[in-house]
Amino acid sequence: MTAQVAQDKTVLRYDVLGARRFSNYWWASIISIGGGWFFCWLACLAISTLTFLPVGNAVDLVFVPQGLAMGLYGAAGTLLALYLWLTVVWDLGGGYNEFDKRTGQAKIFRWGFPGKNRQIELNFKLSDVQAVKATLREGISPKRSLYLRVKGMREIPLTRVGQPLALSELENQAAELARFLGVPLEGL
Repeated sequence: MTAQVAQDKTVLRYDVLGARRFSNYWWASIISIGGGWFFCWLACLAISTLTFLPVGNAVDLVFVPQGLAMGLYGAAGTLLALYLWLTVVWDLGGGYNEFDKRTGQAKIFRWGFPGKNRQIELNFKLSDVQAVKATLREGISPKRSLYLRVKGMREIPLTRVGQPLALSELENQAAELARFLGVPLEGL
């Protein structure tokens, strides 16, 4: 999340990184290459070695299960790569958090899957914000995230999904947001 503060210090905006990050480009590329290689080369090679005679040679039949398995792996890899590329193109999870003191409104915006709910947008009054909450969990699957507690709503996540933020970055963002909104900071 990168913060952008307006010149008159009445608007605070954080951009949230969605699916357009290096790791997703990397894995989509690797899986595309692997899936395409399995699907095209190995499946075509195995199919081309078959003889379509009524009485086949037993040696040729050894390649049928192998070619079928390679083709299925290739199809699965190609479909997974397509899914990953579509998440990158659609920028799933990307958006911004905007807090505007002039209008007294907060806006949380994220991109979702295509359809009638493609744009996920939460609007609420700044006066309804009760606290900024930081959650820290260490271990095998560390979690460092920032939430906003709002009256009548669940806790709203403000940070990206995936790689956890650095502890110092999380502390700075939480303190800056709590100071800007004039609400208490919980969890640190």
